[in-house]
Amino acid sequence: MSATPHRATLLVELLTEELPPKALPRLGETFAAKIAEGLKAKGLAAVDAASRSFASPRRLAVTVAGVAGEGAAKEVTEKLMPVSVALDAEGKPTPALLKKMEAKGIPLEAVAGFERRMDGKAEALFHTALVPGAKLAEVLSSIVQDAVKALPIPKVMRWGDGDATFVRPVHKLTLLHGAEVVPGRVLDLDAGRTTRGHRFMSRGDIDIATAEAYEPTLLAEGKVIPCFAERRANIEAQLVAEAARLGAQLGEYADLLDEVSALVEHPTVYVGEFEAEFLAVPQECLILTMRANQKYFPLFDAQGRLQNRFLIVSNMNVANPVNIVAGNARVVRPRLSDARFFYEQDKKQKLAARLPRLAPVVYHNKLGSQLERVERLEALAGAIATQLHADAGAAQRAARLAKADLVTDMVGEFPELQGIMGRYYARADGEGEVVADAIQAHYQPRFAGDALPAGNVAAAVALADKLDALVGFFGIGMVPTGDKDPFALRRAALGVLRILMETPLPLELPKLIDTAAAGFKPGLLTADGFAAQLQEFMLERLKHLLRGDETGAGCELAVIDAVLALKPARIDLVPAKLAAVEAFRALPEADALAAANKRIVNILKKAEGAPGEPDLALLQEEAEKALFHQVVDVAPLVRSHVDNENYTEALCVLAGLRDAVDRFFDDVMVMAEEPLTRANRLALLNQLAGLMNRVADISRLSA
Repeated sequence: MSATPHRATLLVELLTEELPPKALPRLGETFAAKIAEGLKAKGLAAVDAASRSFASPRRLAVTVAGVAGEGAAKEVTEKLMPVSVALDAEGKPTPALLKKMEAKGIPLEAVAGFERRMDGKAEALFHTALVPGAKLAEVLSSIVQDAVKALPIPKVMRWGDGDATFVRPVHKLTLLHGAEVVPGRVLDLDAGRTTRGHRFMSRGDIDIATAEAYEPTLLAEGKVIPCFAERRANIEAQLVAEAARLGAQLGEYADLLDEVSALVEHPTVYVGEFEAEFLAVPQECLILTMRANQKYFPLFDAQGRLQNRFLIVSNMNVANPVNIVAGNARVVRPRLSDARFFYEQDKKQKLAARLPRLAPVVYHNKLGSQLERVERLEALAGAIATQLHADAGAAQRAARLAKADLVTDMVGEFPELQGIMGRYYARADGEGEVVADAIQAHYQPRFAGDALPAGNVAAAVALADKLDALVGFFGIGMVPTGDKDPFALRRAALGVLRILMETPLPLELPKLIDTAAAGFKPGLLTADGFAAQLQEFMLERLKHLLRGDETGAGCELAVIDAVLALKPARIDLVPAKLAAVEAFRALPEADALAAANKRIVNILKKAEGAPGEPDLALLQEEAEKALFHQVVDVAPLVRSHVDNENYTEALCVLAGLRDAVDRFFDDVMVMAEEPLTRANRLALLNQLAGLMNRVADISRLSA
């Protein structure tokens, strides 16, 4: 194809073997974005050029509108060398300049057009030339190749006799500019206009007439919906309509919908059914079997109870789907039978009887076995429950049984059910509801936004589980670094913080850490200062949580810093303190007091020795006497408000000190030459700072 200046839609398609379904959306988006970026960088597409991404099980493609066959020429100015080196005394080119011009292909007659201008402190020679724009036919292959290299592919494969590597074998390459094929070679394939549609419903190889015709041609002749988002929307609409027709609910289906959308090219939804007798098995087992193994969408009644019907997303559209439906029912039945078998077999042995089997299960080679961990959890959960005035016996029993389901057949087959199956088996064993519920809830919250354990017994066991992990791994120096967190300690920390703050629970974080550490064998936790390090780590996670890094809606950073600067032990009180500081910031006195507090902090940092108590007899200036008396007057009220957790009222009382503080700094020289006077004034400021910073470090609010 000869390069032409006309603009047309460009199509790039890689036809492949089945791509990894969970990675497909990201692969498609990245491929399209990198192609568009490459075209724009070469000046072949406008900055705002519209592009469209396509990703199906066997293809990655993109169309970009308004791509030029050849980019516009542009003037490029480059510095050659200093004038003192380029020209001799008579102004003629030196051998150095001539050699430079020859290397760059600049003709001799161009010397007359060179520009002389200052470059820093020296005059330099500059050459401006009109550089032709990039030609699509010459650069497209490299743009596509760069896009392929940029794809998020953890592992590539090689196929056939060539050297090309990709996540899956690639069979065809389509490069179309309007109606013309752009010559090029990528992944050992020459460009053409031929693609393939659905494996069974297409008419065979399909020629794409123009880039604009790509999508409608695949839809009509190939029986493929190439756009991932449109295919997903199509499937969802069918699922919702079919569920409504059956008077059923779909439950949570977003993740499965994404995966199924990456598995089919021409989706059609059918209804399947299994024997109602399987509903005697815990529904979580059946749901997981259908979703994870078969990619079916289970159906529920209005109360959330599983029905014995499910929806199948097939890659075939047939007039009579009886064989498809029967085949899928035949496939799922053994899976459900396995789940029923596991459940019935597991119930034959009580959870408590399984505990010895945890002894050989290694939790961590430095932290012992799962059974040793269970013993720590039992003691820690009981201690936390006692602090909460909850049923310590129930908490200890739940903690003792919490990990026993790890050695059941069901959890061995479906690890996602740990805790859930523990609850079912505990109930079957005759354990109390509080104990059974706590066994399931001790893993919560499992992820951002997940529900918290309900009730103080469940909260105690959940806290014990997470604190034991945090203290244990920090105690042996296994601390998260960068994006590496193999033991999910960030998630555990956020779980502890959310339980303490949102439940809320009146527990002190440092005391919880110390109590958890006491449960480990002497000499096991050897990392220096791990308790303080862990507290800092958790406060840093709390900062992210309060800032809304996961939800997108949080507090202002200065307010968070002011509250967390005091290293609060009671995490449950942090929201009230944040609200109080935000209310304080709205007061007209806030800025002046924050600035004054910052000044006080800086003065006290430079002071030698620890300030004592201010002596009324040593006060000289009226301003310092007035401040002293006001501090004495308001101190009991501030302390009372703080003790009663009325933080907003405490800060409002402190706002009344503004005039006295301003007068003090206007009229009083703090660092007086006379030592006793200076020390007394520092003591007064120290007393004021202690009073002002009872709720938060107000100095952090000063810019």
